[in-house]
Amino acid sequence: MEEFRWRKRRLLDAMQDNELDAMLLFAQESMYWLTGYDTFGFCFFQTLIVKSDGSMHLLTRSADLRQARHTSIIENISVWTDRANADPTMELKNLLNDMDLLGCRIGVEYDTHGLTGANGRKLDNQLQSFGDLVDASGVVSRLRLIKSPAEIDHIKTAAGLADAALDAALPLIKPGADEADILAAMQGAVFSGGGDYPGNEFIIGSGRDALLCRYKSGRRTLDENDQLTLEWAGVFAHYHVAMMRTVIIGKPTERHLELYDVCREALEEIEQVLRPGHNFGDVFATHAKVMEDRGLTRHRLNACGYSLGARFTPSWMEREMFFSGNEQNIRADMSLFVHMIIMDSESGTAMTLGHTYLTTEEDPAALSAHSLDLIVK
Repeated sequence: MEEFRWRKRRLLDAMQDNELDAMLLFAQESMYWLTGYDTFGFCFFQTLIVKSDGSMHLLTRSADLRQARHTSIIENISVWTDRANADPTMELKNLLNDMDLLGCRIGVEYDTHGLTGANGRKLDNQLQSFGDLVDASGVVSRLRLIKSPAEIDHIKTAAGLADAALDAALPLIKPGADEADILAAMQGAVFSGGGDYPGNEFIIGSGRDALLCRYKSGRRTLDENDQLTLEWAGVFAHYHVAMMRTVIIGKPTERHLELYDVCREALEEIEQVLRPGHNFGDVFATHAKVMEDRGLTRHRLNACGYSLGARFTPSWMEREMFFSGNEQNIRADMSLFVHMIIMDSESGTAMTLGHTYLTTEEDPAALSAHSLDLIVK
């Protein structure tokens, strides 16, 4: 309860700074961070109303009533009724009126998968004359950037599960191995260690599919000489610690070795700016310069990582990313995933290298016990 009181105090201070009388939280991770409410029911309409006086009220479906009571500290819960042509935003307006919020300035988390475009239109139609709606999508996500000691404990547990997943995979990676067995071992290691489902699927791809940065359906067996790209996360209490590697089966090509050297150089350069006094844009600029100096600009991506924390489907990525011009300052106690991804479609060569770091006032601390060395099997 002390942790939740601290989080609420920070949110109320931010609301005051933004002159908000209330907020409508639609992002599941915002509700989880503030109250512990844990569900995938955000695929339907639900919102947590937070007033500037600290009172909270959840509007959700009947299927999540007990979920909220069991997992969260929320005391006031209302249920909207599933029926033909139901419009829960009308029930929300009535609830806001009962909470004396008519004519008030209300922040809305629009930028979230917890509020679909269709429901967003209904929300605006119902409340456009009720009060002053403002986009407050980044308010809670910015607060969540800085991790508390309790959160850091969860993150370190997740880091151990990420290492366990790689440890489970490595003995299986060899010519003739089935991707399905590798994937099952990695996900199983997280589950058997007390972890959770990840916010998005683990990424696994070999051969030409090693150049993909997303999960896709379908499995193959590894050749005598092959490449296998893996991106996965240890997950504990929904907190993620991601890792990424391209593993070489057989003898690496000269291009593999060249691209690995660039990935490692870029990541080590970034470690020098992944600290207070720099911002997220500086991290990307460091990555981009190394790639440009080595003639690889056309083979790199336009982002090289992001903040991590407690996240829900469909993605474990936070809103705050390393891309050009991002002025978000780096501070101590951030959990940041940095990935070097080079996909050379011309030669069919993949190379990736990714680590999650906990920032400090000085050097960032790598959360994995594994080295950055190229893995050759």
